[in-house]
Amino acid sequence: MMIFDWPLMLWALLIVPVLVWIYVLILRRRKRAAVRYASLGLVRDALGAGQRWRRHLPPALLLLAVTLMLLATARPVATVTLPTQQETIILAMDVSGSMRASDVQPSRLQAAQAAAKAFIAELPARTRVGIVAFAATASVVQAPTLSHDDLVAAIDRFQLQRGTATGSGLIVALATIFPDAGIDLSQLLYGHLRSDEGKAPIGGATAKPKEAFAPVAPGSNASAAVVLLSDGQRTTGPDPLEAAKMVADRGVRVFTVGVGTKEGEIIGFEGWSMRVRLDEESLKRIAEITRGEYFYAGTAVDLKKIYEGLNARIAFEKRKTEISALFAALAAFFAVIAAILSLWWHGRIL
Repeated sequence: MMIFDWPLMLWALLIVPVLVWIYVLILRRRKRAAVRYASLGLVRDALGAGQRWRRHLPPALLLLAVTLMLLATARPVATVTLPTQQETIILAMDVSGSMRASDVQPSRLQAAQAAAKAFIAELPARTRVGIVAFAATASVVQAPTLSHDDLVAAIDRFQLQRGTATGSGLIVALATIFPDAGIDLSQLLYGHLRSDEGKAPIGGATAKPKEAFAPVAPGSNASAAVVLLSDGQRTTGPDPLEAAKMVADRGVRVFTVGVGTKEGEIIGFEGWSMRVRLDEESLKRIAEITRGEYFYAGTAVDLKKIYEGLNARIAFEKRKTEISALFAALAAFFAVIAAILSLWWHGRIL
């Protein structure tokens, strides 16, 4: 769909039928001048059908050039799909033991891995992607990179663990986006989990002095986003809603994906068994707080479609763009072609 910023300038297109009328008048005058020849049939035979067609092509091209130029003055605006300004996307993926459940075939984890790989393959080449895996703890398994091969290798290395620390996954993802912001992972993560302050922070990051910063509007950061996939309830670590508020204060949107059937499934491992259910409410709240969006995937096909849709939402956007320059360039092109053809065929400009 195309609109015009200066629609009143479209009235100038009335010049086009006037120019056509003037051209017809010129042709009639030339025809009257040709009466002095003994036989108009001889003139027609001399010109031939091809010559008569050539007479009208340069003026027609020039008329098209004038029309395009007049349209350009009305400042046409078209909606086009362009790569967004997103420079960094963090995939925060749940690798808790519940991801072994097979209610999403072949398993929740394998379906998530396949969908994530397809998502990465379709991203613009200039978009960096990092991967955070979380279970009872969270860690950066691949720092933001442009290398799709490195990302795929990191996804293939996922190992299932016990526990689900959704809040830790969000905080580590935030620290990965802003590595120089002084986010104290040792305090934020281990301060909630245990009292041994001397333990090394998750992901090998070192604590840095906090920088004073003013919170920004949620969803206002156009250079980064987080895609968080989980299938269960948080069992340990920081409160995910508090972590979501931290992310929102830096303007980063979180798109949450819930994977698994809503009724859940009973899984067993190393002598224990439990029913794993999807905590949709928490994932919806995380998305709401950060101005992101929540998606539910009950099957592997659903999950793949969701990631395809996320690619369109995060990596590309529909943007209104003025295309006056395009119209002007086309007008200049047709004008030049008209002049060249006229000189070539008739030895004169029109």
